Order: sequence, then structure tokens, then C-alpha cells
Amino acid sequence: MTRRVLLLATTTGYQTRMFAAAAARLGVELVYATDRCDHLDDPWRDRAIPVRFHEEWRSVHAVLKAIDRAPVDAVLAVGDRPTVMAARIARLIGLPWHPPEAAAAARDKRRARETLRAAGLPVPVFTTVPVTADARSIASRLSFPVVVKPTVLSGSCGVIRADDPLSFVTAFDRVRRLLASPDVRQLRDPDADVIQVEEYLPGAEFALDGVLERGQLRTLAIFDKPDPLEGPFFEESVYVAPSRVSAGIQKQIAQTVAAAGTALGLYHGPIHAECRVNDRGAYILEVAARPIGGLCARAIRLERAGESIGLEEFLLRHALGEPMGEWQREAAASAVMMIPIPRSGVYRRVEGLVEAGRVPHVQDIEITARPDQQMLALPEGSSYLGFIFARAESPDQAERAVRAAHARLTFTIDPLLEVEVRGEK
Repeated sequence: MTRRVLLLATTTGYQTRMFAAAAARLGVELVYATDRCDHLDDPWRDRAIPVRFHEEWRSVHAVLKAIDRAPVDAVLAVGDRPTVMAARIARLIGLPWHPPEAAAAARDKRRARETLRAAGLPVPVFTTVPVTADARSIASRLSFPVVVKPTVLSGSCGVIRADDPLSFVTAFDRVRRLLASPDVRQLRDPDADVIQVEEYLPGAEFALDGVLERGQLRTLAIFDKPDPLEGPFFEESVYVAPSRVSAGIQKQIAQTVAAAGTALGLYHGPIHAECRVNDRGAYILEVAARPIGGLCARAIRLERAGESIGLEEFLLRHALGEPMGEWQREAAASAVMMIPIPRSGVYRRVEGLVEAGRVPHVQDIEITARPDQQMLALPEGSSYLGFIFARAESPDQAERAVRAAHARLTFTIDPLLEVEVRGEK
């Protein structure tokens, strides 16, 4: 009998296609549930169940009805927004996964901070205020530097450092405008009406990807983020694994992530954590009930007795209950560069791909931007021009490879034209 896995995602994007390829190799049938129009008849020809993440219970019932005649054997989620719905469905059909309450707490920056603080874990000093608050009044009560961030957006979108009252007012107004934009308002998330202000934490930043196995953390990879993320914006660019910090610091990161997962109530399935480490300890920035996003997952490969599989295949097997204890991260070092958008504008073309692809240890360069596509730089933007992947014997070699390849690429981005429309007198 063919095994079936329900995959919830915001759209059918890069990561869902990677899961599809892995499922095909395993002979597993993927059942998609994606945020799309329910009035069109299968526009992407993937037979996805249409859901709306802002209409959670209505969508949950739609999924349950769709899988009633052909039950699924496992549940997975791609991206932040689907995690809570995936958790509710898993509970209702009796499959092991993260509890809905835990997935919801992990996704909510305010609740996550409050939960971790109550558990005695180190968190930055923070406050959450309405978007309508008086920024000047708030600034008079702050100790700088601080970080201003929306609670509903992921990654570094809308995250701005402020070092004094004037830059705080500017940052607060910028985040307020971002939250009022059509792209954010269409999320229909009530937390789009609040802004979080928290203490800026110095230190090096790391990412940990792993799985929780009935409450026990299994680390798959710890990534260095070698670029200094000091602001005013926090654009992530290069991830490198295995981490080059000491075994003691890696143990501290893993223990803190495990404690954070326990405090939040996360239980079974993939997690992606971000943290900062300084002389005061390891601070959790987030623990998400999902795997690393997008094409970055290609930087993680697992090996066992000469076999090698990608993260998506590992997660499918894990979700289906296969014993995965013998699988370990590959011996080779890997690096991925998320190619930053240097300025907002209209992407036209890239030159130098052939030369960049010849850099030793570079495995692939994928430009995901499309000609004539409007691109937004941080802090308003949330995408990249593409990705560069490298594998080498050492982390230093892998990092140098992606940087050298990036240096050979030239991107043409035309400025956006501001058109003034005047009405007739």
C-alpha cells in the first residue's frame, strides 16, 4: 500500500518541489494543502486541498473531509504559517507531531519570549506595543541599542536596530508602514497591529536544525553565520556547516535549544532554531516548528553506510516512523549563500554565471529572481536573488567558495520609477 504524507505549505514553491522529488524517490504520495483560491479548479495541477490560514478551523475541516476516504500516514509543514494548522490536523487524526499550543507559541514572537523567560531561559528585555503607539514617548523610556521588529513576519523582514531616540522613531515608523502594506494586511493576522521592541544582543549568531523525537532533540546541523549581523538591518547571507566554534559552545547551543523546545511544548517533528551566543550565554531568537526554509535545506545532507540523502527525504522517513538513528550529517563541509538584494528595484539580468560556476567546490548556483521582477531590499524585502551552494573538505573552503563565486556575479537592477498621477482639474 502506498504511504501518503500530508504537506501543508503557503504556496507550491521551491521547498515543496524538493519534497515532491524526495517523495517520488521513496514511492510516497504527497497530499498538498496550500493557501490558494478555492474557486479555481486545480490551477497548479497538483490536486492540492485549498486552505486559508486565517480561517483555521474551516480549513482544518476541509482537509479532514478531503483525507477521510484516503487517510494519510504522516503530516509535515513548510514555512511558519502552516505549522499551527498542521499541528491541529495531526492531533485530530492521531499522528505524532508538535502540539497545536506549542506550534502557536513558537510562531508568536511575544508568547515565545514570555514562555522562555518564565522557564528561566535567557531572553532579551522586550516589550510589545500597538502600531498606533507614540514612538517618541516609547523612546524616552528605552535603554539603547534596541531592535524593532514585527511579530508576524519571518526572517529578517522588518527587523531594524536603533541606537538612539531619533533612529528609533525612524525605525518604528518604517515598521509601522510595512505592517500597513497590502502584502501584510492580506495575511489577516491580528498581530499585524503590534510591534516588538527588544534589547539588542551582541554576539555571534548560529542556526540549528534538527528533529524532536518524542521530546528529545536530535541535532542534524549547527550552522555558523559568519557575517556580522549587527544592524541596522539583519540580512542573513552565508550559512556554513559544520560549525567551527568549540565543542563546548556547540553543546551549549544544543542544550539551550532543547530546553527552549521543552519550555514551548514542542514534541515531535522538525525544528529550526536561531540563537546568539555571547559571554552572557546562548540566547534563543526563535525555535520554529518546521525545517530550515527554501533552498537552504540543500546545505544539509545525511549519510549512512555509503548512502546519502537530502533533508527532505530524511524528514519524510522520520515522519513516517522509520528508524533514522544511523543517519548522520555528511562528513563534507557545506555552505550556502542567500544572494542579497543590494538595493530595491527591477531585476533585469545577471552576468558571470559561467565564471562563478567554475570556482572550485561550488556545486550549484540557482538564480531565483526572474527578469523584470520587482525586488525589495531589507528591511521591507523578504526574498533573495538566488542561492550559491558549495561543498568542500573544510568549512573555510566552503565559505570561501561561495564568496568567490558571488564576487564573479554582476546583477543589473534598475531603479523603481515613481510615477505621479495627476487628476484632471
